[in-house]
Amino acid sequence: MSHFRKILVWQKSISLVTKIYKTTRSFPKEETFGLTSQIRRSSVSISSNIAEGSGRESTKDFLRFLYISLGSLFEMQTQLEIAKNIIYINEEEFNLLYEDSREIERMLASLIKKLKDTI
Repeated sequence: MSHFRKILVWQKSISLVTKIYKTTRSFPKEETFGLTSQIRRSSVSISSNIAEGSGRESTKDFLRFLYISLGSLFEMQTQLEIAKNIIYINEEEFNLLYEDSREIERMLASLIKKLKDTI
């Protein structure tokens, strides 16, 4: 497998994590161990699973980690929707983060398809 730092979807997911951390700084303090923590953990999990999977010895193992990464992305999208609904983030913040996440979603789906075609 190639080094994870060269994988564009990993780079994009690192950028998204940074934005998530900056955005969640403004969440209420009582959410530190609730929604703030959940959104941060799921966003971190996206890039972490791409990195971990890329270090595995087989394409099949890498695919398994990419699917986990995709699941974490969907989890984060759901949590962002909740944050918007309870007005922790406004519509504009939500749309920017959601569009970034959709780009990553498309990139992960494409990488998964490409790798599946090789096995």
